[in-house]
Amino acid sequence: MRLRRVFVAALLLTGAIASVLAGFAVWLYAAFERPYADGPAVTLVVPRGAGVDEIGRLLVAGRVIEDPLPFGFGVRMSNEGRPLRAGEYAFPAAISPRAAMDLLISGRTVVHRLTVPEGLTTAQVLKLVADAEPLAGDMPRQPGEGALLPETYNYSRGDTREAVVARMEKAMQGAVEAAWAARPADFALKSPRELTVLASVVEKETGVAEERPLVAAVFLNRLARGMKLQSDPTVAYGVAKREAKPGDWLDRALTRADLAAPSPFNSYLNEGLPPSPIANPGRAALMAVVKPASTDALYFVADGSGGHAFARTLDEHNRNVAKWRALTRNRPEPGRAAPDAAGP
Repeated sequence: MRLRRVFVAALLLTGAIASVLAGFAVWLYAAFERPYADGPAVTLVVPRGAGVDEIGRLLVAGRVIEDPLPFGFGVRMSNEGRPLRAGEYAFPAAISPRAAMDLLISGRTVVHRLTVPEGLTTAQVLKLVADAEPLAGDMPRQPGEGALLPETYNYSRGDTREAVVARMEKAMQGAVEAAWAARPADFALKSPRELTVLASVVEKETGVAEERPLVAAVFLNRLARGMKLQSDPTVAYGVAKREAKPGDWLDRALTRADLAAPSPFNSYLNEGLPPSPIANPGRAALMAVVKPASTDALYFVADGSGGHAFARTLDEHNRNVAKWRALTRNRPEPGRAAPDAAGP
């Protein structure tokens, strides 16, 4: 009889414990599904190798979730062995532990963007990469001038600088190949390298998108006639190299002495193209060179409104120059010694 009472008591105790555990599990599951009403939108970095409990404590510290217990319970019971991925995550406000788990399983990390404007030198582009804090690792070797495509690049925290620069190089190779494939049968330039060189000059000569084919046409026309390019940006690049200017670009106006100084990049003295690109041209500049405007213009000069006036003859060009000088009262544009881009 006594043994029976003990057995019954044990059964009752076991049932009570089971009931409590079941109730606790129900509470945990409900808490796992319930949004944390006071939770703000927050961005957190989940380190590599962090376990479920460590991640739960991190989420509580960041106020993504209220309690680590429901998170740990829910992850272990419902994620079916799918790992929580490391990375930088943007958690929305009032998220539930389940939603936080789903985000970590998805690996949808924060996307960072690095925009490289057209016409920067390689040194300037690498400075942007070096200053992008979410990127990791040291800077790679410096690619050649004109080797990096201006574009917007997406990356995640922890991606390496070397990998991003490699993507820029590959993108430029693809852009040059595509432009070269689109060249006409009678194209005057001899190689993709020459295409990149001239596109870089076009890129530095105008920031007006619709002018690129016109500027490209002027330079191609001059090359076809054996005329010197006479492009100020090529001279400025050579002077910056000689003076070891930061970013390989000149931070002062060109002088008459600069224009007269011998340099491989002085297109006032040298015939043909410069020996290398002078910047990184974008896709539009590359395509402008292979698909230039249909014009016999040989000259262009700033028109005072941000664009250029184009001319077929030297007399017409000189009149445009006079108009420019009247507009600016003989004050040259920054970085230029004179307004006669592609002059006589």
